[in-house]
Amino acid sequence: MRVLPSERLIPGNGEGDPLPGSHADLPPVIRRTEFVAFALAGLLLIAVVAVLYIAKAFFLPVVMAFVTGTMLSPAATLLERCKVPRALGAVLIVIAGTAVVAFAVALIASPVMEWSTRLPELGAQLKDKLHVFDRLVALWRELQAMIGGSEEFPTIQMPKVEWVQPTLEFLSPTFTEFVLFFVTLILFIASWRDLRRAMIMTFSDRDARLRTLRILNEIEVHLGNYLLTVTVINVGVGVATGLICALTGMPNPAGLGALAATLNFIPIIGPIAMFAVLVVVGLIAFPTIGGALMAALAFGGLTFLEGHFITPTIIGRRLALNALAVLLALAFWTWMWGPMGAFLSSPLLIVALILKEHLLPVDAPQLPQE
Repeated sequence: MRVLPSERLIPGNGEGDPLPGSHADLPPVIRRTEFVAFALAGLLLIAVVAVLYIAKAFFLPVVMAFVTGTMLSPAATLLERCKVPRALGAVLIVIAGTAVVAFAVALIASPVMEWSTRLPELGAQLKDKLHVFDRLVALWRELQAMIGGSEEFPTIQMPKVEWVQPTLEFLSPTFTEFVLFFVTLILFIASWRDLRRAMIMTFSDRDARLRTLRILNEIEVHLGNYLLTVTVINVGVGVATGLICALTGMPNPAGLGALAATLNFIPIIGPIAMFAVLVVVGLIAFPTIGGALMAALAFGGLTFLEGHFITPTIIGRRLALNALAVLLALAFWTWMWGPMGAFLSSPLLIVALILKEHLLPVDAPQLPQE
C-alpha cells in the first residue's frame, strides 16, 4: 500500500498528531482583506458620525420624528381600528402630545419667570445662607497656602437678568427645526404602514422579507412599550416629587413636580439636575440647612428606588439594557445632539440591540470557551 507524504508519522509523535509544518498548530492570522474591511468600516463609521454632528440641524429633528413616530404609531393603529382615518389620527396624536408638553412647560415656566425677576434678591439670600461654609472656606485657603497655591476661593455669582435677548437668539435658529420635526412626525405616523410595506418589499428573498418584518414589528412594540412605561413612571415621579415639596413646605410644588417628571426622561443626568435644583431652592426658601435639604434628600431616595427597583423590574423584562451601554450611549448622544440626544439615547440603544439580535443571532459562530 502506498503511503502519501502527508500521512507519514513523525517519530516521537502520537498517532494523529499534526506535522510540525502543518497549519493545525499555527495561530489564526488576520488576512489583508479582513484588515481592509475593518479599516473601511471604521472610516465609514467616522464619516457617519461627522455627518450627523455637522448636519445636526437636519438630522436631529428627522431622527427625533422617526423615533417618536415609531413610539406613537401603535396609538394611530388603535385609532384606525376605531374608524378614525390614519392621517387624522396622526394630527390628533401630535396635537394631544403637544398640548401635554405645553402644559408641563407652562407649569415650569411660571416660577422660572417669577424667580428670574428676583435674581439679585435671591442671589443675596443664597450668599447669606452659604456663610455656614465659611469655616470650610478658611480651611481650603489654609490648605492652598500650605501647598503654595492661590488662596482665592471661587465666588458664586448669580446670572444676570438680561437673559431674554440671548435666549431668543438661541431659539430663533431652531424654529425651522421645530417645524421640520412636527411636519415629519405627522407625515411619518400617517404613512408608517406604507413605509413598512416599502421596506419589506425592497428585498426579493422571502427570508429577508420575514426578517425585516420581524425587526420592524419588534422595534415598534418595544419603543411603544418603552414610551408608555417611561411616561407612566416619570409622571409618578413628578407627582411624588410634588407631594414631597408640598409636605416639606417648598415653594411652587406643582412646578417642581412637572420639572422632575420632564428631567426624568433624561437618564442619569435628569435626576442629578433635579436634585441640584431642589438643593438651591431649599437653601433660598428655608432658614436652616436641615430644612433646605429635606426635599432634596427625599427626592434622592425616591429616584434611588425608581432607578434601581421600579424601572429595571418593568422595563428589564421586555428588553434588558446594560448599565454601561446606557451610560456610554447617553454620553455619546448628549455630546452629539445635546439634551434631545440624551432623550434619544435609550430608544436608539433599544433599536441597536434589536438589530443586533436579528442580524447577529445566537447561533452565529461564537468565540471558544476559555
